[in-house]
Amino acid sequence: MSSIIKIKNLTFSYSAEEERKTLDNVNLEIEAGQWVALIGHNGSGKSTLARCIDGLLMPESGSIEVDGLHLTEETVWDVRERIGMVFQNPDNQFVGADVEGDVAFGMENRGIPRSEMQKRVKEVLEAVDMTAFAKHEPVRLSGGQKQRVAIAGVLAVRPKIIIFDESTSMLDPEGKRDIVGLMRRLNDEENFTIISITHDIDEASLADRVIVLNDGRVIDDDVPEKIFASGDLLTKIGLDLPYPEALKEELKEKGIDVPNEYLDEEGMVDWLCRSALKN
Repeated sequence: MSSIIKIKNLTFSYSAEEERKTLDNVNLEIEAGQWVALIGHNGSGKSTLARCIDGLLMPESGSIEVDGLHLTEETVWDVRERIGMVFQNPDNQFVGADVEGDVAFGMENRGIPRSEMQKRVKEVLEAVDMTAFAKHEPVRLSGGQKQRVAIAGVLAVRPKIIIFDESTSMLDPEGKRDIVGLMRRLNDEENFTIISITHDIDEASLADRVIVLNDGRVIDDDVPEKIFASGDLLTKIGLDLPYPEALKEELKEKGIDVPNEYLDEEGMVDWLCRSALKN
């Protein structure tokens, strides 16, 4: 696969007085069609990196290339055509009086013909299972439903990359499961490149690749099973382990032999069942 995002020697500070750079010489490439999770403690640089990729912030030095376009002040709007952002609080993204009006807003700004807009609104509301709420006011929806509408608005303008910036952090468990499931479907079935910025380690464990940031630097970058199998690194920088790995650690402390390899939830359930049968 080819790289859809290329980041070279990226450095950024919010002020000249900062003792430490918010992003410090970051180098990354993200392949088209990947689901990448960015994890790290508060202040590690995750959201700043996303805002640099989308051109909301301009770096001090280094370069960003998105879908073959070198990001500059002249190309920033062309780059943003290729990227959709879904933020933590969907209320900050709503501008329409009803759901379908809100979904249409981004297309109106791009001058898309009305007949095409109507077609796309219908398609994307179906895609996020919100057709029944087309005439509802966004403020009256649940948190998970609001995020679905925000995602529909992004899908309507047909980007190649979707960045979810802590998009599940304010949701209840059911809403979180729904949005993470939608991320998976958009990646698996629609081949969107997904960048998920998250504190939820269980969410990150579902990605194709996990990038760990600490104090503005990339300190690890690998598939989830390798990242989470070496749990000491994560705990040292103040991150949790995915639930199956945390459970393994608790079982170890009780003197129970557990597998050395990383287990996701399905793998852990399978191992527990087999262990119970042996006993």
